[in-house]
Amino acid sequence: MTFDTVKAAIKLAMKNDDPDFPSADIGIGFYGGEPLLKRELIYQTVTYCREIQKDSQQKFHYRLTTNGLLLDEEFLSNPLTSDIVVALSHDGIQPDHDTNRIDQHGQGSFGRLEEKIDLLLRYRPEAYALMVITPETLAYYSDSVAFLYSRGFRNIAATLDYSNDWLDEHLPELRRQYQALAKWYERLSRDGAEFSFAPFDAKIANFIRPGSCMRDRCALGREQVSIAPSGRIYPCVQFVEDDEGGAYCLGNVEDGLDKEKRFQLYEENAAEKDTCVSCAIRERCSHYCGCMNKQATGSIDQVSPVTCAHERIVLPIADKLAEKLFKKGNLPFMKKHYRIV
Repeated sequence: MTFDTVKAAIKLAMKNDDPDFPSADIGIGFYGGEPLLKRELIYQTVTYCREIQKDSQQKFHYRLTTNGLLLDEEFLSNPLTSDIVVALSHDGIQPDHDTNRIDQHGQGSFGRLEEKIDLLLRYRPEAYALMVITPETLAYYSDSVAFLYSRGFRNIAATLDYSNDWLDEHLPELRRQYQALAKWYERLSRDGAEFSFAPFDAKIANFIRPGSCMRDRCALGREQVSIAPSGRIYPCVQFVEDDEGGAYCLGNVEDGLDKEKRFQLYEENAAEKDTCVSCAIRERCSHYCGCMNKQATGSIDQVSPVTCAHERIVLPIADKLAEKLFKKGNLPFMKKHYRIV
């Protein structure tokens, strides 16, 4: 991506005239590929945004997701990156991580990330660890979450690779892993630890505040968009990979957004799925995420059976966990979910 494309995208965001999503606070996410291959472009972007802030009420916040191999002290200590929230893609213990995180020579990156983790957490103790769970790594799930916590991460988010070949035979192991993670979560909470773990915390939050999951549902292409290196606009980073335009292209940074197409896509995604209308857990389920549906089924309005199975497994376990911690008046749990201090 060129700096001209970046500037055009930022100017377009500042012209946003959607009253439901005003642009007083613009979030910029640096994704890849690997965004640190273009660190100079990141510096240029932040410098440009800071110049805008000097002369206006416009505010910006930043997030970067990286595989970590190019993280170094120069980047993390640079004043231009001080406001960037960093998320490290890391799958946990070595057998888990090195299954899918491999380089062009077929070598896993686990060993090379050990010193990078120490460096990252020294400068960004609030950094996120982002895990992706596949059928091949499922058996390591709970051990890997515990490992990342032991390495110092206090914000851990895990998601299934919904595009993978999940089978019914994987579901008992998925249940066992979540049961083990519930014990881990409860133990840490009893010990007074403060941390976040998705998906548990998200599921617990919408148990405490019924309907919040539906209110916060994926506003596909409306609340946020992704810009391809070409300057084409897509509703989510999941749609950028091929960058061939097509049905999910919402315009480009020079000509602007196709507002009619954007709204139609949002409405299509917001409509309740026929297969979900009568489901008892639909208001707490992730079936509304058009990006995830596209990844799993090729269509934003077709929900994968894997999504259904996952939600039916994780929700009761998260609810039981929340009930136990609430009844005990666990302080970290109450602070996190009820804002009790």
